[in-house]
Amino acid sequence: MHVRVSKIENAYSLDSLLSDMTDPIRRYLLDWKKREEIIEGITQGLLYLQEYSRLTIIHRDLKASNILLDGDMKPKISDFGMARIFTKDEQEANTSRVVGTYGYVPPEYVRNGVYSIKSDVYSFGVVLLHIIRGKKNGSLYGSGENLSLLENAYELWKDGKGMEIMDPSLDDTLSSCKLIKCLQIALLRVQENPIDRPSMLEVSSMLKNETAIVTIPKRPAFSVKTDEDEKNRPEQLHLNICSVDDATISQVVGR
Repeated sequence: MHVRVSKIENAYSLDSLLSDMTDPIRRYLLDWKKREEIIEGITQGLLYLQEYSRLTIIHRDLKASNILLDGDMKPKISDFGMARIFTKDEQEANTSRVVGTYGYVPPEYVRNGVYSIKSDVYSFGVVLLHIIRGKKNGSLYGSGENLSLLENAYELWKDGKGMEIMDPSLDDTLSSCKLIKCLQIALLRVQENPIDRPSMLEVSSMLKNETAIVTIPKRPAFSVKTDEDEKNRPEQLHLNICSVDDATISQVVGR
């Protein structure tokens, strides 16, 4: 079943704001307080779709260009053309026609056509990384330019250098939501195994509660590198090294 949502008048996308953060006016508009409010607004939107709506709605194409900001820069999730509706007792579904955008699509969906509420959790994790990084996703990162955005963020976080991936204009000294904590939460959302991704209720609690315990993330999905305890795992498919928002999946048959 498809979900239809009317367009928001006089709105522009989060993606368009992040497209050129060298503009000082854009940097002023998107200080950390404002980005924190945008993150909270998207979180509440997903909470409604997943928890508070009578039926569970899975967006399946959540990305920065599908987050619209109104005149007060309040976010609205848009473009529900690929969305699916679940009853509350349904956990996941399977499809042989995978749709979405490369870089935002979780591994279980790409490989096996399986989607669930954890699919949107994954996609929002990527969006969150874009918000704190302060620019659109590119192709390759790291000193050797051989890492995806997710893996580069993980490597820097693991080495205690997480601030290197942040937009340098951001200042969280007056905010309860700290940048490094936000990065850690984003990495939890993009875990390989859907079970390891926190629910949106858990994410909301982590973001709001300064004393909330945040789990240590494992290496993210589609990683090129492997940790010591992952050396015997089968080779993984690397998809989010390509530019996102440019490469839309039209049909990938799950194996």
